[in-house]
Amino acid sequence: MTRPELADAKLIAIYARVSTARQEEEGTVETQLIALRDFAHQHGYRIVKEYIDDGWSGDILARPSLDQLRQEARGKTWQAVLVYDPDRLARRYSYQELVMDELREAEIEIIFVTVSAPKNSEEKILHGVRGLFAEYERAKIAERFRLGKLRKVKEGHILVSEALYGYNYIPKLDGKHGYYEVNPEEARIVKLIFSWVADDGCTLRKVVRRLQGLGIKPRRSKRGVWNTSTLSTLLRHKGYIGEAHWGASYAVAPQRPIKQDAYRKVKKTSRRMRPGDEWFIIPVPAIIDKELFERARAQLDANFALSQRNKKNEYLLAGKIRCVCGRTRTGEGPMQGKHLYYRCSDRVLSFPLSATCKERGINARVADRLVWEKIANLMGSEELLSEQVSRWLGTRRAKLQSSGGDVAAAEKEVTALKAQEHRYNKAYGAGLFTVEQLSEYTTPLREKLALLKNEIASAQQESSAIDVTKMPSASEIREFSDAAQTMLHNLSFQARRAILLSTVEQVVGTPQQLQVHGYIPVKDHVEFKTSHRDGVSVTRHPKMCHVPFQFCIALPAPRYERNIVSRDQKGRILRSVAPTEHRSCPEGTEPSL
Repeated sequence: MTRPELADAKLIAIYARVSTARQEEEGTVETQLIALRDFAHQHGYRIVKEYIDDGWSGDILARPSLDQLRQEARGKTWQAVLVYDPDRLARRYSYQELVMDELREAEIEIIFVTVSAPKNSEEKILHGVRGLFAEYERAKIAERFRLGKLRKVKEGHILVSEALYGYNYIPKLDGKHGYYEVNPEEARIVKLIFSWVADDGCTLRKVVRRLQGLGIKPRRSKRGVWNTSTLSTLLRHKGYIGEAHWGASYAVAPQRPIKQDAYRKVKKTSRRMRPGDEWFIIPVPAIIDKELFERARAQLDANFALSQRNKKNEYLLAGKIRCVCGRTRTGEGPMQGKHLYYRCSDRVLSFPLSATCKERGINARVADRLVWEKIANLMGSEELLSEQVSRWLGTRRAKLQSSGGDVAAAEKEVTALKAQEHRYNKAYGAGLFTVEQLSEYTTPLREKLALLKNEIASAQQESSAIDVTKMPSASEIREFSDAAQTMLHNLSFQARRAILLSTVEQVVGTPQQLQVHGYIPVKDHVEFKTSHRDGVSVTRHPKMCHVPFQFCIALPAPRYERNIVSRDQKGRILRSVAPTEHRSCPEGTEPSL
């Protein structure tokens, strides 16, 4: 086959995918790329761009490189997409058809190395039948793996990726299945941990301190310290009395994920426990006796029942207040809730290592009262609401005015760059240079164009954001403040909490001051319908027809001047530091509410 001339070569993109990190390490993705490049070379294609998804399952359609390929297909930068096999595009036949139809609508040809892409209705039907059989075969393989694991477990063979702490896993050898062997050094530490809890009545944090003091590190830890959750699992695992288990839990997709990531390599990141009678018990060598195990379990339950942290205290700003270091502030009630504080979570997350944040706690009752009074006074005052609207509009207009000249310059530069890109494309069409040279010349231009367009879009968004028509009118503010004056009196904690959650975006606090930011929804402000993570119903309002606010609250100085004392594990004083000076709010940040 003769290769076409350079100017007439078909411009293509190639797409490669591997399912696991192991495949990636073994060079599977590189093998795909070599096959794709060889195929392109043999047929005289010119590769414009390569899209690679490393470690992504074909059962997931939302993949970074695949999404980028689908978006850039509309730009007609290349004429076809080359994929090694349809299952590299997606495992499910329905996903394959979705992507292929989308590319066909953009007039992009799909080329496979292993099979020919369907060109008419008959070939599409045959391709669909092939895809359905492949999907059925994969389901059969998965079911065979599951049944094979189940058979081995029922025969008493252990199935693990890593041995339980205290044991070594001896892999399958010479026809003998893998099994657990006691690790003498780790087994000694396991016995110590159980005896500290059962005989000495230690809490999990005391156990962590003892292990840290003895220099005993866990098997795997980036920080090199034990975690209380690891110890809790260890102390409840029946494998240490010879009853290891399999199938205690199964993977599920999280219903309320903490992180709303656009791309997830694994959908089922949460686990759900099965009833105990459905577990498979596998006999292994015991490290401790059952009596010690039961006493340790009983002590854990007693520690949990008597823990001061189990007392339910009322924290109005919980989940909204943060420390100046960036971490959240969490509630703490020493002396059985006699005193309530918002303390930086750094010291909890750093335990047993020293905390990096040195900010002191904030009196929760004082902070809650002052913030609520400010919010209630603001919501019930037409004058103060109007002042906040005027302040916000003035700040936005000043910012837009300062950036107006920059937008005009950016638009002028965009026009010049587009003209330059057009000249390069025209020169390439005349055969003056290769597609590789064209890409080398135009890629920096396109990156700069994208940056400038983002700047212009941001400026335009700022301009539309200060549209007075989107802000509440004087009559709406008056109606809202009149309703708030009668609604905000004698509310329960739950009602005040719901209002704070729906209005306050963030509170940044120090022992001296609180910086409060948020939005007050003027319309539909009475209804609180949407379920909240903390069990409180709140209104999730769009940021339109609202009053944005920000103010600073100066906190009163402590009633008693106390020194900050640092002690060692035996209670001996290591250092004593005088309290920091009282800082006031920056000038002009606090409105007179």
